[in-house]
Amino acid sequence: MSDRMKALADAGVSIWLDDLSRERIETGNLAELMETRSVVGVTTNPSIFASALSDGERYDAQVRELVAEGADVDRTVFALTTTDVREACDILKPAYDASDGVDGRVSIEVAPTLAFDTEATAESARELWKEVGRDNLLIKIPATTEGAPAITTVLGEGMSVNVTLIFGLQRYHGVMEAYLTGLEKAKEAGHDLSGIHSVASFFVSRVDSEIDKRLEAIGSDEALALRGKAGVANAVLAHRDFEEFFSGERWESLEAAGAHKQRPLWASTGVKNPDYRDTMYVTDLVVPGTVNTMPEKTLEAFADHGEVEGDRVTTSYDDAQSVMDQLAAVGIDYDDVIAALEKEGVDKFEASWTELLETVKGQLENAGEGASA
Repeated sequence: MSDRMKALADAGVSIWLDDLSRERIETGNLAELMETRSVVGVTTNPSIFASALSDGERYDAQVRELVAEGADVDRTVFALTTTDVREACDILKPAYDASDGVDGRVSIEVAPTLAFDTEATAESARELWKEVGRDNLLIKIPATTEGAPAITTVLGEGMSVNVTLIFGLQRYHGVMEAYLTGLEKAKEAGHDLSGIHSVASFFVSRVDSEIDKRLEAIGSDEALALRGKAGVANAVLAHRDFEEFFSGERWESLEAAGAHKQRPLWASTGVKNPDYRDTMYVTDLVVPGTVNTMPEKTLEAFADHGEVEGDRVTTSYDDAQSVMDQLAAVGIDYDDVIAALEKEGVDKFEASWTELLETVKGQLENAGEGASA
């Protein structure tokens, strides 16, 4: 086991892998990462599945079966991805049991094309939950305006949720509100709140990418000195808001009924600017009770040379607010940044979903031609 990853886990950070493929499952790689890298969870998205399906031949047999059944592209994508996630859930079951259901989680996302359709999102969540059929599943739902009531509905029916594509603090407040409302509905419906879990995926590196671009356009010394500081500061302030939100009578009533806090999850933690430390979005966001989901490159970088320097979040609220104030002073419009990132986030996932559908369509056609040859 990597001492650095163990130190990170011992600091209270749950280490999740932001990747999944049938190859990882069948070769034992995922199980190995649990042993050697302290991995206790997995997140997926359409881009990850598109990449997995386009590489290798491990999906061919199932694709041929689906062709024989007359499955269309949508049905095939559903079957292939839920199979991978179900098997990953089984591999991670020991981590689920050891953590009392907190970790050992695998996320699967509703189709991004449904991001602005509340009822279709909720129905997709129900189908995914039923098909995977594992208690350690998390349904990923984007934090769009239309996604919030779907999140409440799904939680109210007793399912566990990973709320994704959160960039801004105002949107995050809405996500936490949707979570508490969902728990209240679940309680009214007689569900055991102790069995419902949720994470709120707050994106980090993309904030720096967008704001750095704007700082460079401004070009002043003051602006350029702020590059690479916004992503962490934004996430630190999100944690400050998390601490404030999960207190008081409303939360305490739910907690007394067995509810769990919706943990902050740091997403988009791969560093996109080669000038920055490749582990900065891990080291600088260490705080107990959070999740950091990492692409393998970041995971291995931290295992090799990452440093745990204690809680870097709750001790930095004032500094983070100062960074955001300085950004505003040099001309960065925070609300405009967040609006741009939210639109780009949904657009990117929709593009990845289209790529996934096209990949599977090609595989179905090839399998069909092979069967008729």
